[in-house]
Amino acid sequence: MTLEEIAKYAFMAFAAIAVIMGLAVGYMAYDAGSWADSSVADINGYVMLVMLILGIIVGLVSVTAKEVTPFLIAAIALIVTGTGISVWSPLGKVHELLYYWATAILTYFVAFAAPAAVLISAKSIWAIAKEK
Repeated sequence: MTLEEIAKYAFMAFAAIAVIMGLAVGYMAYDAGSWADSSVADINGYVMLVMLILGIIVGLVSVTAKEVTPFLIAAIALIVTGTGISVWSPLGKVHELLYYWATAILTYFVAFAAPAAVLISAKSIWAIAKEK
């Protein structure tokens, strides 16, 4: 199995884990009434760790030189949106569970995108520095 295939599967796994675990952990937080409940916090931490590892894998082997700029723009958009979690607050007016789901899914996408963006940015800077 090549590194590109591993990265492809890691990317597919990240998307599936982000959505499925976002729905599951979001429901757990809704049912517990907060993210601070110890069982929710523990599971959230494990999912974040898995997302971080998948992000590192994708950041190391997946993105080609041609894909750097679009990936980094998308990662910036995700990270900026992820830091403004309150953007999902109106969903809580419709049903509070929607807010918990959206928050969890976006948090997991950001947990994946951030380490990948850092590694890809570092690789890009290194390539530019080598050219000079």
